[in-house]
Amino acid sequence: MSLYFAYVMIGLAIAMPVGAITVEMTKQGLKNGFMHGWAVGLGGMTIDLALIIALYLGVAQFLSLSYIQLPLWLIGAAFLFVLAFDSIKNADKDIALAGEKANKSFLSTYRNGLLVAVSPGNLVFWISVFGAVLADSYSGKGTHQFLIVALGILSGILLHDIGLLTIVSLSRKVMNRTMIKWTSIIAGILLFGFGCYFIYEFIHDLKALI
Repeated sequence: MSLYFAYVMIGLAIAMPVGAITVEMTKQGLKNGFMHGWAVGLGGMTIDLALIIALYLGVAQFLSLSYIQLPLWLIGAAFLFVLAFDSIKNADKDIALAGEKANKSFLSTYRNGLLVAVSPGNLVFWISVFGAVLADSYSGKGTHQFLIVALGILSGILLHDIGLLTIVSLSRKVMNRTMIKWTSIIAGILLFGFGCYFIYEFIHDLKALI
């Protein structure tokens, strides 16, 4: 239990800094309510869970190769640019104020979460966190420890998402359409900034590889 709670705190600490997932969750939570913000978080956690399974099966050594990570920077940047463009272009659309029914589907916001979570930064995080545990993963004790660590981190991320969306839901009750529209525009600009950062990392890694 002490190991579990320790990694719950690590999961919370990792989820705290503002990233692309946080921006998209906040935007969808303000525009369409708690469940749509939650859908983005679930999309992100789906990628996290898939990476945990991949790492457990021994894929970590391939994901850590530079020529594997290099194209992922471009793929992640492309996804973020698309979401940024959509966020700015449709800033005044699909807005459901508190008490109104959301026009956007749950699956579409879940898909956004999946797209935002596909990034080399996410891959590198999981490789680094589980690197030490993977060394003992073939023993019964190692497998048990790996699962506890994975569950603890995912629980920490889950707690962060619930806390963030609770705050967003309360804020949404006092916001009008214009305020939510500008929040969506700002979110789009931030997502575009993250996309530019991915391009920068791609160029940096490419120079190092050459």
